[in-house]
Amino acid sequence: MPELSPFRLSSIALEERTNVRLTREIEHEREVAIYDLLESNSFRPVGSPGGPYHLVLGIEDKRLVFEIRLADGQAHGMVILSRATFRHLIRNYFEVCESYFKAIPNQPSNRIEALDMGRRSLHNEGAELLHERLKGKIEVDMDTARRLFTLICVLHLKG
Repeated sequence: MPELSPFRLSSIALEERTNVRLTREIEHEREVAIYDLLESNSFRPVGSPGGPYHLVLGIEDKRLVFEIRLADGQAHGMVILSRATFRHLIRNYFEVCESYFKAIPNQPSNRIEALDMGRRSLHNEGAELLHERLKGKIEVDMDTARRLFTLICVLHLKG
């Protein structure tokens, strides 16, 4: 069995302060993102000697908060980013997602494929933006950034 990197997330939680009900599709996206993150990720807080890490993602005062703890629960750091940087992109992403989910049952496959390409393009753009905003704070690979962006989108809905 290969040895796991110490620079990885071993658990993740969303600090959700509202009781907004998510659609079945959004809830599924959240569950898949968390599952995929825990299966494979690269998460390296700059200057850290290693983890694994427990991450709590939350929103406080219009800011996105990455609360990093060691696996034993000990505080290990916090990264705070402006939500404003992501707001427009997230809004566009959810508009395309809504159109995509509505199209699946009754639209032609070429329409569904076009919406899916737009959805993936916006998702990639969000991952790249997150990757860039985390530079100098937390090193993540693009797959990790993509999955974290999904969770940020969910928090944005609830925040």
